[in-house]
Amino acid sequence: MTEYIPISSELDALAINSDIKVSLQGKELSFEYVSLHFEPLPSRTALVQFENQVESGAYVLGDGFQMLCQTAGKLGSFIDVGRCPDNNSSYRIYPEDAPRRFYNYLVVEQSTGFHLYGFTSCHRFAGYFELQHRSNGVDIVAFIDGESSEPQHWETSQLESLTVLHGDSLESVYNEYANLISNHHPNRIGVSGDTPIGWCSWYAYYADVTRQNVMENVKVMEEKLFDLEWVLLDDGYQAFMGDWLTPSDKFEGGVKSLIADIRAKGKKPAIWMAPFIAQAESEVFRNHPDWFLRHESGELLKAEDVTYGGWRCTPWYILDASHPEVQAHLCDVVRTMREEWGVELFKLDANYWGTLKGKRYQQGVTGVEAYRLGMAAINEGAGGALILGCNAPMWPSLGLVDAMRVSDDVERQSDRFEQIAKETFYRSWQHQRIWLIDPDCATFTSLPNQGTDRASYEFHRNALLASGGLLLSGDPLPELTPFAEETLARLVSRQRHTTRASIFTSLSMNHATLKLSEERRLHCLFHYNDDVSEYTLTTEYPCDWFDYWSGEKLNQDPIQILLVPVNPGLDSRAIVSVIHIPN
Repeated sequence: MTEYIPISSELDALAINSDIKVSLQGKELSFEYVSLHFEPLPSRTALVQFENQVESGAYVLGDGFQMLCQTAGKLGSFIDVGRCPDNNSSYRIYPEDAPRRFYNYLVVEQSTGFHLYGFTSCHRFAGYFELQHRSNGVDIVAFIDGESSEPQHWETSQLESLTVLHGDSLESVYNEYANLISNHHPNRIGVSGDTPIGWCSWYAYYADVTRQNVMENVKVMEEKLFDLEWVLLDDGYQAFMGDWLTPSDKFEGGVKSLIADIRAKGKKPAIWMAPFIAQAESEVFRNHPDWFLRHESGELLKAEDVTYGGWRCTPWYILDASHPEVQAHLCDVVRTMREEWGVELFKLDANYWGTLKGKRYQQGVTGVEAYRLGMAAINEGAGGALILGCNAPMWPSLGLVDAMRVSDDVERQSDRFEQIAKETFYRSWQHQRIWLIDPDCATFTSLPNQGTDRASYEFHRNALLASGGLLLSGDPLPELTPFAEETLARLVSRQRHTTRASIFTSLSMNHATLKLSEERRLHCLFHYNDDVSEYTLTTEYPCDWFDYWSGEKLNQDPIQILLVPVNPGLDSRAIVSVIHIPN
């Protein structure tokens, strides 16, 4: 028997799975597994269907399971925003020939306004949507990835929940969505705290970083760049992936003493680690092979067997965080760094690998659930320190991090600047709502083997200006150019004034506005192609217009409309309007 659940006067949800009970509670649909047949739950378990919901000319945005995946565009012409879609030959989260999945949430911009279909919880199962084309239109179908888990081993038959929202503005829809998410996944305290401003070692020295490199940059921070508070020691300090408390021989005296020196200079120490992976040479792998994820055959699982194998020190083996001893290990490592070393922020990388599917210590525990158990153990060890997720599974991290990287790694070249800008803009609504966003590092100084032109660096600075979020310089501070130093100072000033993200009014991501005061607004314009040659800015009252970076006045008499020319291809502008409010 077909069952329709009324969501609103314009929308019904069609229950399409007889094994799952659907109920409406407020603005959320909840789901319960009610079948008496304990068959493994498939990776494509249908929950509910919304019929004929997408217009032919609609613009669609969908998230990915992991950080490096997003999808945007019109029907029939979708674009992978990031480099690593969930279904590509590297990540293999679902097959390349399967219907396209939009994980976590799907936003549709069409003539009737903005429509958001979104999962409001992610405790045990990842949720996603598919578009199904039918003769009378396009349906949206919601699924969960059951990971072939067996219901007889579950502690609860409750599945995840989702909502369908509609509004005239993106901002209102996202705000309502974030509030619903917070009911299931309360924010960590850092989400409402100060946004970190500082320096990160990775994009200056990569894995070749040494103790001397770090202290040379701290010296510049101490003597000149006073506003940079945080020092993030990134990948390269450890002897092996997995042995995070054992330093490499490049860190004479150990990382603990380096952190003490950083603190002595009045700076806040942060450290990178990849908690869920280990290489074969590590002590943790050699001493505790029973802690690691396995194939059903019992053979140890390498990351490359099921997904991307990792960027260095491979093969990666995966800690099974459903194991109580692994949870204790993660807690102890982080607690040691926090209490004995003095670390105040943990950048947790390669977190996605903590969700990999395989045979676990605890039956019935999914990859999502195991990851959350591991993150809970890390949070316990971290105490009041901040947690930054990176290369992470997005919705499985809800409520478990203070900040989240929302873009790919920055590189000093125009294509990557464009890519990470779009990735950040599409997720900027999440800032200070479910976590602080991290748009990745500010890089304005070319390296001998990596550099680009001035216009590309200007695009990058405008993207960071619009975004808010964490502000970490990735340049070697002793080598900053005058342009880089001045730009960094202006970005710090913006963060000191307000840490809010600018608001985009359309999924085109061309125009973002930020309220600086009652009279002043910041307008950030982003141009990606040759479709237009100018943008139109309007205000309610006549105002003066100024270029944000140069201070140049762009009008003579106060005006309400300003035409802003843009160059072909990739271009950007940052303009401030100062309103003349009538008496």
